[in-house]
Amino acid sequence: MLDTTLTPAPEAQEQVGHDQPSLAVQIAGITMKNPLTVGSGTYGHHGNFSQFFPVETMGALVPKTIRNYRWPGNPAPRVYEVTAGLHSSVGIPSNDWETFAAKDAQILRDLKLPVIQSVIGRTEDEYVEIVEKCDALGFLAGLELNLSCPNLKQGGLDFGYDPAAASRLVARVRKATRLPVIAKLAPDYSSLVNVAKAVEAAGADAIALVNAPRAMCIDYQTRKPIIGNKIGALSGAAIKPMAVYMVWQLYRSVQIPLFGMGGVSDYRDVVEFMAAGARAVAFGTINYVDPMALPRAIADLRQYLLDQGINDVNELVGSAHD
Repeated sequence: MLDTTLTPAPEAQEQVGHDQPSLAVQIAGITMKNPLTVGSGTYGHHGNFSQFFPVETMGALVPKTIRNYRWPGNPAPRVYEVTAGLHSSVGIPSNDWETFAAKDAQILRDLKLPVIQSVIGRTEDEYVEIVEKCDALGFLAGLELNLSCPNLKQGGLDFGYDPAAASRLVARVRKATRLPVIAKLAPDYSSLVNVAKAVEAAGADAIALVNAPRAMCIDYQTRKPIIGNKIGALSGAAIKPMAVYMVWQLYRSVQIPLFGMGGVSDYRDVVEFMAAGARAVAFGTINYVDPMALPRAIADLRQYLLDQGINDVNELVGSAHD
């Protein structure tokens, strides 16, 4: 049974008294009152951002990834629960821009926290077009470029694995907006550092990692892939050690700040990712299982800092490094 209690109240959690540690972080020029956010596509669909707790409880909101055109997503079945995780191939379905601007954007505009919109495209031109439209909205705090999505047959995957392609794309996007640009990278050991250095040199203000790695599940009776797209992604607790390592590796390789994600479930995972080098941490798949995990982690993180005698959560960042 889910624990749906929240003590203390979210408003009270953000009050920093003389004996309370600071949870505020600055990342890519974005001020977050605490370092917790959500992975795009895992929280608050169709504008329902406060079903379980006030959305302003978190430090920033990353809504569902959008495109400049309507996209149906991948064929069903799209999700399959596995041991310690979720196998999925949703395909980032999207309404067209007109629908987003008329409905979703109006809801996002009224929220009292930084909104970092995630975007994707099949070509450089499509990325630039959606970025320019998002920039013109006038209220977004930043843009996340989804450079890797193992659910897609075309588009972001190639950008995320190719340093030259990623560099060209980020450079074009950098010229198209004054908003902070956050490059979300593929979880690929062979190209991770090279792509990260390429997007940093091209003007990215921060890096988000990891996106869900590619995966497949086969029905032992039919001997066929279980999900409709055949190939999908793996998310959830199973990927956390891999994600922590990649954050640790990039912290040593680039100078721009990092958003860490991948299997985050509670405050202990937040501490782990921040110690590896992340300045902000996203809750993803856990939102489907325990929607109160994030606000509970905020209270628990504050208590952890008190117990450890730490006055500022930023002291955790990179503390695992020699």
